[in-house]
Parts: sequence; C-alpha cells; structure tokens
Amino acid sequence: MHAEAASVYPPLEGRSVKDTICLFDVDGTLTPARQTVSPKMLQFLSALRHKCAIGYVGGSDLVKQQEQLGTPSIPVIGLFDFCFAENGLTAYRMGEQLASHSFIGWLGQEKYKRLVNFCLRYIADIECPVKTGTFVEFRNGMINVSPVGRNASIQERNDYEKYDKQHQIRAKFVEALKERFSDFGLTYSIGGQISFDVFPTGWDKTYCLQHLKTEKSLSGVDYSTIHFFGDKTYKGGNDYEIFEDSRTVGHSVESPEDTMRILKELFDL
Repeated sequence: MHAEAASVYPPLEGRSVKDTICLFDVDGTLTPARQTVSPKMLQFLSALRHKCAIGYVGGSDLVKQQEQLGTPSIPVIGLFDFCFAENGLTAYRMGEQLASHSFIGWLGQEKYKRLVNFCLRYIADIECPVKTGTFVEFRNGMINVSPVGRNASIQERNDYEKYDKQHQIRAKFVEALKERFSDFGLTYSIGGQISFDVFPTGWDKTYCLQHLKTEKSLSGVDYSTIHFFGDKTYKGGNDYEIFEDSRTVGHSVESPEDTMRILKELFDL
C-alpha cells in the first residue's frame, strides 16, 4: 500500500503547523522544466512535511510526475500528502486515489473531434525550427498541445522556447482557438517550455482546492493557510489562477533554488 510511505511522518492532524499546507507547481518550481527533482529538494520537502502538509499540483499526468518527482523505491504518491495530477482531476490523498473526472465526458466526442482536428491543421502550417511527434496529447482532464511536439529533446525544447518567446507561436495559437471555439467554455493555459493546456473553464489549478476543503470532514484539519509556489504566475500562465485566488498565499518563484530559499524563510528549515 503506497500510503505506508507516509507512515514515517506525523498524521495530518499531528503536524506542528497543522492548519497550513504548501502546494507546489512542478516544472520550474520543484524541478527544472521536464527534468528530475534533485536529492536536495527531496530532503528539503521531507523536512517540511514534518511541520505541515505538502502537495503538488501540475498539468501533466501522474506517469510524467512520477518520472520527475518519484524515486525508484518510493512512488510520487508516497512523497507528498496530496498529489494533484492534471490540475487535480486525478488526485491522491495520503497515497489513496480520490474521485476523478473526464474532459471528453464533459465536452462530448463530436466537439472534441472538432477541437483536435483544428489543432492538427493549425500545427501543420506552423513554421518552427524543428518538429518531432505527439503534438496533441490527451489527458484525463485536458488536452496538451505542442507546436514542436512533446517528443522534443531537452535541447530542442530549449531552442523552441527561445523561438516561441520571439515569435509568440503559442500565444497566437491560443488566440486562434479562442476565436474559433468561443462557445465551448474552454480555458487555455500556456505552461512549461513547449506547450499549452486546454481544459473546461474552472478546471485550472484552482480545481484542486476543493479536495483540500473536504479535509476537515476527514481528519478535522482546516487548511486556513494554503501557500502556493509557482513560476508561471503571470496572466495566461498556468499558475496564474491559483496564484491569484483569494484562498491561497501566492509565491512567484524563478527556480527550484528560489523555492527552497522562500521555504527556508517561512518555516525556518
């Protein structure tokens, strides 16, 4: 049982700062973009977890988050009290899975096909330094769209990011989608280096907060302070909504080292 990995930490109601939780974005906050977490960060998070609850919220699916945050001996759902993959559409609490929802189930197959077909046609006409594969990736709660393709290497990702900043490929793509599908009730969120997410309005990272609200009925803990750490906190970035939400205390970071610096100041680690 993955919940056993959490047994070395005090129960949620037994943490010294039990009314507080720290939520983290993944790319650029806990790890360099699409790279693995450092041993130093894992040790830092372990020390923090003895004081308060910790969780992460990311747009990627659980498999990718395991690749970035997990270890060979401990799955990612054992390293955090709360794991929110796909913005919380796939959620785990203390190693146990919570209820999930489906993007296609919400949108419907016909509308979904129209959306994906438009994306593929648009991508075919984009000029960029390189194209790889997996341009539209289906996830349980969203689709992820990448003009260069999610199969890009780290170097190709870095090169595309520079090109995108100059030519605004993703921003223009998002505007085209907003105009074409204005009646679909969708939100578009640019994140990471090479892609953007498309999901139902309201299914951004604030979606995960509903899981924290129910904690009071489960353990008696009321998270009156929710610290959120993210790097894409500007308007249009995939951390913006939760960073600005009145229920959170937002911290904008520039790197995993910056995250650790702020945590050290806040919790005397």
